[in-house]
Amino acid sequence: MAKKKSRKDPSASLRTGDTLRDVEQLLYRQAECLDGKRWQDFIDLFTEDGTYWMPAAPEQTTGDGVPSIFWEDRDLMAVRLKRLTHPRAWSQKTAWGTNHVVGNVTIENEDARSGDLIVRSRFHMMEFRNDATRHFAGSYVHHLKKTKHGHRIKLQRVDMVNGQGLYEYVLQAWV
Repeated sequence: MAKKKSRKDPSASLRTGDTLRDVEQLLYRQAECLDGKRWQDFIDLFTEDGTYWMPAAPEQTTGDGVPSIFWEDRDLMAVRLKRLTHPRAWSQKTAWGTNHVVGNVTIENEDARSGDLIVRSRFHMMEFRNDATRHFAGSYVHHLKKTKHGHRIKLQRVDMVNGQGLYEYVLQAWV
């Protein structure tokens, strides 16, 4: 007896393509918020219980209770926002800017029932400050929650290739 050939649902790849395009637009919007210093818009991309995490070492599996470069929920992000924008934040008086490039966006997992996603991507960020340029590069893992306003970030993990490097000054804002 001959086996039936399975035929993929052509609309499934269309849905995946639409989802990927929506995810890419979210990640590009996030980069624009960071480069434009639109900190509140950046925070608003996260769910109410969302977390921004940059582990101190790539082998870390949690940021809870262990040293991390960043491990911030929305409350801590709001504290950082206030520090960045406070009129007496002398560390912000030196003009500085960033430029993010995000690429290689792939959907690693999609929950068909909820629409929640796990997404991987790569980034390169250039920072210019005090007449010097610094480069940061690495990968993002986003856990995205489907909401009535589109996807929002439940968890963003940032693994920098040069995360253990020596720096003259610390990161002021999110990467």
